[in-house]
Order: sequence, then structure tokens, then C-alpha cells
Amino acid sequence: MDGTVVPDLRRRSPGRGAWLHPDQDCLRAAEKRRAFPRAFKVQGVLDVDGVRVHLARLGKTDPGSPRVRQEAGKQVDPS
Repeated sequence: MDGTVVPDLRRRSPGRGAWLHPDQDCLRAAEKRRAFPRAFKVQGVLDVDGVRVHLARLGKTDPGSPRVRQEAGKQVDPS
């Protein structure tokens, strides 16, 4: 895993996923309580910038909950 969390807009990507309310406050709370590493069963810090940008584009107009997933690839930095 490369340590990047990305929006799964079609909700069809393989692998582990996590649901998130389309709200920047929800994303901040998930980061604060380290919800993504637990949901994806990985150690280390995950980059959620792609999700943050996606939520900023949505604003609060989309009532759906986007599914996010960890992008496959390189190893997660355990620091």
C-alpha cells in the first residue's frame, strides 16, 4: 500500500473500504481518532489529501456518503 486514501466514487474498487460523511468536519474527526489506519488495517499515517480535495469540491451539496479506499501500491510508512 502506498499510504494514500482516495475517493471511490463508483463504490466498486476492490479491497478494503471505509464510509465517510461528505463533510470536512467528519474527515477531520476521522483523522484525529486515526480511523483510517484501523479501517484499512494498516500501521502508519495515511495521506487523505485526495479525499479532502474531493470533499472541498462537493461542498455540502451531495447527501451521499462517499466510500474511500486505500490505494494499492507501495508499503505504508510505519512512522
